[in-house]
Amino acid sequence: MPEGQSTVLHAQGICKSFLGSVALDTVDFALRRGEVHALLGENGAGKSTLIKCLTGAYRRDDGAITLDGMPIDPRDTFEAQKIGIGTVYQEVNLLPNLSVAENLYIGRQPMRFGMTRNREMQRLATALLSQYGLDIDPAMPLASYSVAVQQIVAIARAVDLSGKVLILDEPTGVLTPAEADHLFRILKQLKDQGKTVIFITHKLREIMAITDEVSVMRRGEIVATRQTAATSVEELAELMVGRRVLLRVEKGEARPTDVKLSVRNLTVRDNRGVTMVDNVSFDVRAGEIVGIAGVAGNGQSELLEAISGMRRAVSGTIDLNGHTTDVTAHRDPGGLRKRGLAHVPEDRHHMGLVLKFEESENAILGYHDDPKYGRMGLLDVDAIRADAQKKIEQYDIRPPNARLKTANFSGGNQQKIVLAREMERNPDVLIIGQPTRGVDVGAIEFIHRRIIEMRDAGKAILLVSVELDEIRSLSDRILVMFSGRVVGERSPDTPEGEIGLLMAGVEKNLEAAQ
Repeated sequence: MPEGQSTVLHAQGICKSFLGSVALDTVDFALRRGEVHALLGENGAGKSTLIKCLTGAYRRDDGAITLDGMPIDPRDTFEAQKIGIGTVYQEVNLLPNLSVAENLYIGRQPMRFGMTRNREMQRLATALLSQYGLDIDPAMPLASYSVAVQQIVAIARAVDLSGKVLILDEPTGVLTPAEADHLFRILKQLKDQGKTVIFITHKLREIMAITDEVSVMRRGEIVATRQTAATSVEELAELMVGRRVLLRVEKGEARPTDVKLSVRNLTVRDNRGVTMVDNVSFDVRAGEIVGIAGVAGNGQSELLEAISGMRRAVSGTIDLNGHTTDVTAHRDPGGLRKRGLAHVPEDRHHMGLVLKFEESENAILGYHDDPKYGRMGLLDVDAIRADAQKKIEQYDIRPPNARLKTANFSGGNQQKIVLAREMERNPDVLIIGQPTRGVDVGAIEFIHRRIIEMRDAGKAILLVSVELDEIRSLSDRILVMFSGRVVGERSPDTPEGEIGLLMAGVEKNLEAAQ
């Protein structure tokens, strides 16, 4: 224990199983006051299960937890908040239609004569948010602000409610680098105030930059705890996976052939009528990966939804395998799939999976009318489960149980379920949104290798990622989007700074300097 630091939270002998699958095996975990402590591990290693046991979301099977030396046994997350443990998830768990102030103080609004004192609540909200560098109107709906602002609002609420331990689960998954830097400044501020933070992430460089200590989980156990200053990215990756991990993408030169996907003059509006894709045209050829770089919210999501048939376009056409589709007429994702398109959506929870379904049921979504899964409208459950079990083995999905509800898998393993379903259909064109969001380093290595294998097998791949390193590592050509338009095309060896300027919309300055 670092000198001068006492233990604020201590979990001893924590055990938890699901349907006979051991998720936590006698876990011991200690947190020091005033530190940022990383919890690291592969998808399915037990990180989320441990956090849910600490916060009462799950009832542990065995073990004990103390907070400031006193035994605790929270029955739910609300009770955990009351005793001092707050949690903020990657998918911000607030109410977007309510105002910022209402989200901060819901359930504890300042009242007078049974009525909410709105001005007082907004005054309190302004004072609280100013501590975190946010100068925003607390009367505005939360949905009117960026995901980064919503994340900070959630953190401010959790700290104000709980005060002792803050748990951040993949907090930077949807943040830009600048937004992540702002979050790190807030974490340093919290640490200086004596708060304790559990920081869950798969991004090893973030761990090295912001944490004091790191505990590594593997297969339901904590296998090592290290002082961050005394370890390295390479050691942490090896501790996570149990073997040496390749931290770079290895690929040969692309050999593109025929155009498989051609997008022409595509314009798309969002649900508010705002133009998000503005007259975009490009081609993707067999045997190449075209990456789309851009800050989140610049039209990439709407572009993928229009190409996959999930969203109607205002104008434009899409040519897939020589067949032209008028995407302004109707939405037809099923028809596009039958013509050789596969789609890994950005939002796996709302577009890629039905979390209440079993893993085997999700493994055939969109392909349930395939004759190998049944005939005459009747599904062959045994065939479906056997096919799912094969995918589980090929993609190392954990736990390896096709009968388990998909909600009980970690985010990274949920991503593998979607990837296995789409990639194993042997599509001619694969479009992928955020392929490794919330995925551990070992699984990232596997997913990247599989994407390269598909390219080398002659597939046309369109890739969207907010991770610029991922775009540069995987892509053969890079298109940069800003404000709904493709503002430039670059090769993957283009300096990061130049692509970053394009992402910021300053391509005119760039062109003038060349």
